[in-house]
Amino acid sequence: MCFSQQTLPAKLPGHLHSGVADSPWWASQCKLQTSQGLVAICRAPPGGPSVHGSAASEWTMEAPICLVENWKNQLTVNLEAIRILEQIAQPLVVVAIVGLYRTGKSYLMNRLAGRNHGFSLGSTVQSETKGIWMWCVPHPTKPTHTLVLLDTEGLGDVEKGDPKNDSWIFALAVLLSSTFVYNSMSTINQQALEQLHFVTELTQLIRAKSSPREDKVKDSSEFVGFFPDFIWAVRDFALELKLNGRPITEDEYLENALKLIQGDNLKVQQSNMTRECIRYFFPVRKCFVFDRPTSDKRLLLQIENVPENQLERNFQVESEKFCSYIFTNGKTKTLRGGVIVTGNRLGTLVQTYVNAINSGTVPCLENAVTTLAQRENSIAVQKAADHYSEQMAQRMRLPTDTLQELLTVHAACEKEAIAVFMEHSFKDDEQEFQKKLVVTIEERKEEFIRQNEAASIRHCQAELERLSESLRKSISCGAFSVPGGHSLYLEARKKIELGYQQVLRKGVKAKEVLKSFLQSQAIMEDSILQSDKALTDGERAIAAERTKKEVAEKELELLRQRQKEQEQVMEAQERSFRENIAKLQEKMESEKEMLLREQEKMLEHKLKVQEELLIEGFREKSDMLKNEISHLREEMERTRRKPSLFGQILDTIGNAFIMILPGAGKLFGVGLKFLGSLSS
Repeated sequence: MCFSQQTLPAKLPGHLHSGVADSPWWASQCKLQTSQGLVAICRAPPGGPSVHGSAASEWTMEAPICLVENWKNQLTVNLEAIRILEQIAQPLVVVAIVGLYRTGKSYLMNRLAGRNHGFSLGSTVQSETKGIWMWCVPHPTKPTHTLVLLDTEGLGDVEKGDPKNDSWIFALAVLLSSTFVYNSMSTINQQALEQLHFVTELTQLIRAKSSPREDKVKDSSEFVGFFPDFIWAVRDFALELKLNGRPITEDEYLENALKLIQGDNLKVQQSNMTRECIRYFFPVRKCFVFDRPTSDKRLLLQIENVPENQLERNFQVESEKFCSYIFTNGKTKTLRGGVIVTGNRLGTLVQTYVNAINSGTVPCLENAVTTLAQRENSIAVQKAADHYSEQMAQRMRLPTDTLQELLTVHAACEKEAIAVFMEHSFKDDEQEFQKKLVVTIEERKEEFIRQNEAASIRHCQAELERLSESLRKSISCGAFSVPGGHSLYLEARKKIELGYQQVLRKGVKAKEVLKSFLQSQAIMEDSILQSDKALTDGERAIAAERTKKEVAEKELELLRQRQKEQEQVMEAQERSFRENIAKLQEKMESEKEMLLREQEKMLEHKLKVQEELLIEGFREKSDMLKNEISHLREEMERTRRKPSLFGQILDTIGNAFIMILPGAGKLFGVGLKFLGSLSS
């Protein structure tokens, strides 16, 4: 359950104000209710925040809301918080803070939000924050990002019945954040490190790969690529930053505290394990030490109401440094493969991880990414297909004069749709969703072709109906039932054909509709021909033969048109295929480069840890890393030499064309599969 959070005034002070809260388009407010009452107000442009573009949804929450409720040691995702996240299409910088209860975590998070109030502080020995609370605010230095602050319940609360509960809160904070802040009191000493034992449990609480691996160290090494940056915030620090008589920085203070201790007894080993895990899992580490904010205990009890100028100067300076560092250096939350986490993606991750915990299984990072990819790729297909349909409808005026005109517009819209899909999709390793997009766009193209043909038929029939009105009247009044009537009829019909030729934008069915019209006139013409007393039998036979010849010529002309259109369709299919291939190859190369960068970063970190262990005199531990480093180098070499997936791509997309194309189109798809077999 979530307790002790309050609704706040609308105005944003300090660095987060910047005119945002007072923007004139903020006319709508979405008030979110829970069983405890009003907890948050989300302000957004009318119609809700956009879900397109990197700079979408500039908005803020007026107060925190519970993201993960913790009631009787059971974790539950708050769906109202998920709905807020689903509105945020921007990349996220996620800052989570953990630490023992009553150590001032919430106060620091309020500072990051630019507020004195927000996350509940409390002034008693009882822990206030339960579960994980979330506050989304505009990022003060990155206008295209949203800053998400996660305040967790205090670790070590004596009122808790299950100590495992703390471990899950800790693990969730690590999994969800891009910057992880550990908050402790007084000094980084043996006791402080023992209190941070949760970091040693991460390999038991989190799995990197879906398939279990015998070598746990290898599995844990996968964490380095996507674990957050680590900040240790030491509160009420009263020591002098000196080591062996010389001044040191806060970061040097932290690194010195993380050096391994010589010794073989169990206590030393346990202590070293915490140090090793921090150094191993978190390549980027930072330390801040804070003076006591005030020496007046009465002010401490209501610190959120104390004006800035009444706080100790050193505390003010360090607080500013802390906030400035996070605003400047806090990285965008990303997953393996460079997948940027947006609000809706974070919501999916929260639900996936909590569901895994509640089911008694270990949250798996690979499975979470796969679940996210399935959801996002389905949405990407829909976005791309909708973009295609919208653009086709906007750019085409039906009927088009030729099929090629429609196919040219189709090619441009399809190219854009594929780009939309590539932008929003990821981890589509088997091209399952790209194949769905190929099928969907082909079906929608065929529907536009049918609509175009129907529009052409309606237009041509209406025009022929108008042009042939006088002919019908002449037939009705017997104007052609006279000697020479056949010649008069041919003249009247020719006039209709000439008028039909002058009609604009008849479309692709112009010849076919005219042919049908002439066929409908065949019986009447033959009747007029046979009853024309001015003609001999021989002249009638010649006239009938001439009519047959004209019909055959028009039939041949129509066949040529159909053949040409079939060729144009085939060319469009080939162009579509090549466009899909080009974009997919481009994306695969990009993903390959991203993977190599991640591996290089991991290698650099392992080499650094290996060197540090050697310097500290732990040769055996340093040597143990050699196997990992060797394995990683082999993996990097395999990545560099990874063979082209061209054959697989051809096969996949060839299958898609075979599924959807009739006749000759199927031959094209079979040809693609054959090319794929040659290339694989």
